[in-house]
Amino acid sequence: MAPAIAVDLEGYAGMPVSLLTAASRLDRRGPQRSQAAWLAGLAADAGSRIAILDGLDPVLSIASGPGQLPGLWFDMTAVEWGERTAEPLVFLGIDRTTCVGHFAARLKPGRREELAASFALEPPANLRSIASAGGLDADDVAAAALARSLLAWHDGTQFCGSCGAPTVPADGGWRRRCASCERDFYPRVDPVVIMLVTDGERAVVAQEPRFPDSMVSCIAGYIEPGEDIAHAVTRETAEELGLAITRVEVVGAQPWPFPHSLMIGCIAHAAPGPITIDPTEIVAARWVDRRQARQLLDRTHPEGLWAPGGQAIAHHLIARFADGKTSD
Repeated sequence: MAPAIAVDLEGYAGMPVSLLTAASRLDRRGPQRSQAAWLAGLAADAGSRIAILDGLDPVLSIASGPGQLPGLWFDMTAVEWGERTAEPLVFLGIDRTTCVGHFAARLKPGRREELAASFALEPPANLRSIASAGGLDADDVAAAALARSLLAWHDGTQFCGSCGAPTVPADGGWRRRCASCERDFYPRVDPVVIMLVTDGERAVVAQEPRFPDSMVSCIAGYIEPGEDIAHAVTRETAEELGLAITRVEVVGAQPWPFPHSLMIGCIAHAAPGPITIDPTEIVAARWVDRRQARQLLDRTHPEGLWAPGGQAIAHHLIARFADGKTSD
């Protein structure tokens, strides 16, 4: 049986996750984006803007002045999006303040140099690095993350899972329809639990095989069919660490477009005990006290260990423990 689950609304509302948060500045206009004529008119409007992705990472223009950040948005007319970008053109939303339409599309292969001849561009960089370095406004990071998730979903949904026929985009890129059996497909979100396991005085940090050297973090895993959040936290902790969970607190969430996950941040309370790792999932794991957790965050740990930066929800879960904000 899964342990009791509590939702810490105060903690949830106050968690300062700075990367890849919901794109609050853009109104996605769900009822209107199914209207092809309305979308076409918006795309043709001289004021509309487009984010261009090279692969699945944003193309940025160089900051126009001192103290300014690089730019995500291009003028749709000036960029000649119909020539330089590939289908589909996805609708991201209407700016709630300016009412300007915002779209995204992928750069056609080999067109970056051509684009650079018309616009001063930043060197290529992946979205994780851009966000970690604070190289974009937070709302623009969110919009780039949304564009990345949608375009990655289009990549994997080009053919119908029922009959195998091609699918075509609709609703501004928020739906695909099978050209044969007319089955509809919608963008997917994969729920993932990420948990800081604690016995009250200590917490567990672990290293996965895919992590950079010396990086440790919280454990995480996908919610499986038939599970709720508490069941998934309990199962993953038992499988990866060999620890039994008694109580689960949900304290935050973060969209994570790699490619389309929702990270559900939890504090998982466990009885003290030895850690028994699953070597296929975990390279190493250890208990740390609050002082050591702070060293991981500040990157002053005597063994050179470090935790993810503030762009990741794991950072804020570890900080919550280090600051004494986890109950027994």
